[in-house]
Formats: sequence, structure tokens, C-alpha cells
Amino acid sequence: MTSLPLDWKQALAELGPRFAERAAQYDDTDPFVADNYAEMREARLFSALAPEELDGGGLSYSEVCKLIRGIGRFCGATALTFSMHQHLVTAALWNHRHGKPGEKLLRAVADGEKVLVSTGATDWLSSNGTLEPCEGGYRFTAKKFFASGCLAGDLLITSGQYDDPSAGRQVFHFPVPMSAEGIRVDRVWETMGMRGTGSHTVVLENVFVPEQAIALRWPCGQYRPVWNVIITVALPLICAAYVGVAESAAEKARASAARKGDDGTNALLIGEMGNELATAQIALESMIANVNELDVEPGVEEANRSLIRETIVTQAVKRTAEEALEATGGGGYFRSSGIERVLRDAYAGQFHPMQPKKQHRFTGRLAMGLDPVGA
Repeated sequence: MTSLPLDWKQALAELGPRFAERAAQYDDTDPFVADNYAEMREARLFSALAPEELDGGGLSYSEVCKLIRGIGRFCGATALTFSMHQHLVTAALWNHRHGKPGEKLLRAVADGEKVLVSTGATDWLSSNGTLEPCEGGYRFTAKKFFASGCLAGDLLITSGQYDDPSAGRQVFHFPVPMSAEGIRVDRVWETMGMRGTGSHTVVLENVFVPEQAIALRWPCGQYRPVWNVIITVALPLICAAYVGVAESAAEKARASAARKGDDGTNALLIGEMGNELATAQIALESMIANVNELDVEPGVEEANRSLIRETIVTQAVKRTAEEALEATGGGGYFRSSGIERVLRDAYAGQFHPMQPKKQHRFTGRLAMGLDPVGA
């Protein structure tokens, strides 16, 4: 069995304050949150969701959501990139519990705290990159953007296009070791917020992918049932990071308001902020309930519920941080306050798939009895 303390609250209490101390430095100089990742590895948090029988931590899905949310209160970048790893673990765990392949990946995570890197931001219905057949498998060439945590990653979970002579253009889904020949990281992550996530571009040039590594195949451009699982279980984990960010903003604003007292508008602003924060919190709790501790068979309705709530969460998080800045007045505009950094982090939420207008279209088409994504 692992040495991971199952008391995630104690782990958070020990690590969180150190994360908070480093947050401004990571934001100022654009490095990856490497020290935080090292401490999380030592605490065996990366395998927290893997089952105990596979030598993992055995935490529940909702506990991991709370852990990510808690980390977000101390350092948004650390929480967000950690959620990217955990959403891949979650999908593997759902597969494992439902009689599908997933155990191998879970064991890889538990064995040595392997860090998974998602390329989901560029892997939607058609993916990108090309697979060319070769002896024993394929050669893969692609550029994968927004690969959070890639500087500390062990395994890239990605996909690419293959032009099948008989079946037509397909999307293949597969893992690739970050140490594989032909992989490099293009360090281009210089952004407005969430700077410490290290969400650089992973460049793959003729990387060998064994035939047996191909885990999923689907026709290029089509919405497939696998997306129902991914959307339903992944988005609450990602949104948990942003709710933690909003809670951090609210905490800072309340402390500032308590020092200044009510000048006629402070209480109003703090009250408005509280409503926005509650909206984000309630929507997140609903997302987590939708997953039902992974005891769910996600269909398109479950995916749609998750997408709607993602939009509600990310917009309410942004408004919470904006209200927090307004409530703190000029003091909040200084970097030393921490408010402006939290606000910039909050703005990143609107860019995750699927963005609000795309979600509105998905939901609207579904309500009209149409294919949710269309052509």
C-alpha cells in the first residue's frame, strides 16, 4: 500500500501556505510551479484518486474536487495544472470501474507518482497532427498547445489523425512518454494569467507510436460517446480550481473591507460579490453531484449539464474577482495585494473548452433535437 495520508485536509494544510508564499513569484517570472509539484509528488497527491487496490490513495472523486478547490485558494496555477492531470486519472478510473481499459494507466500513475499531461485543448472532434504508418505502428507529427504541466510530465495523453485507406480519416487516441525521441517543449507560455501552469506547446516530430498503444479510434469530426464521459467527469475538476481562485479573491476583499469599514458602498460591493461567489459554488456542487462519485453512465444530457454549469461557474468566478477588485479600491490594483493576480487567473476560465458561445450552441442544438455539434 502507499504511504499517502488519506487525510487530504491535513496535506492541504501543510502544503497550501507554502504554495501561497510562492504564488506571486511564479506569476512575476513565468516559471512552472515546479517546487509545488515536487512537494505534491512527495505527498503522493498525483495518485490520490487511484484505487487503494492498485496502490493508490483511494480518495473519492468529490474529495479530489475539494482538494483542487482548496489548492486554488492558495495558488490558482498549481490547482489548474493539477486538475489537468487528475481529469485524465478520473477518466481512466471511470473506465476501470465500468469494465473498460484503464487499470494500466492507473497503475502507471500510482507507480512512482507519474504525472499525466493532457492535450485536450487541441484534441476536440478532429484533433490535430498526422499519423503515418510504419513497421509496428505509426510515426506521429504534431504541435499540441496548452499542455499544462508538460515540464514535469511523464506521459502525454494525446491524439492525432490517421487517413485509413478503407475507413477514411480517423482520430486515434494514445499515450506517449514525454521522454520519447522526437518530443520537445516549445516554451511559449507567456500569458495574462495562470502563468505558473507552464502550459507550453509540445512539439512531436516523427514520434513512434506502437500499434498496441492506440486506445480509441473514431471517425474524424464526429461527436462520439467517449466525449460524454470526458466532459462529464473532467469539467468539475477544472472548475474546482477556479472556484478556489474566486474564494481567494473574496477572502482578500472581505479582509480589506473589514479594515476600511462601510463607506456606503463597501457593504454593497461585498454583498454583490458574495452572490456571485455563491453562484459559482452552487453550480460547482451541482456539477460534482452530476458525476455521482463516478457511478454514472454519462450520456449527452449529463455532458450538457456539465457544460452549462461550466459556463455558469467560469462567468461567476470572473465576476466575483471583478467585484473583489472594485471592493478593495485602489489598494487592490497593486500587485502586492494579490487581487489583481487572482483576477487575471480568473479570466482564464472562459477559454477552456467549451467556451460560452460554443456551449450555448451545443445546448441549443441539443434542445432542438439536432446533433449537438453540427458540421
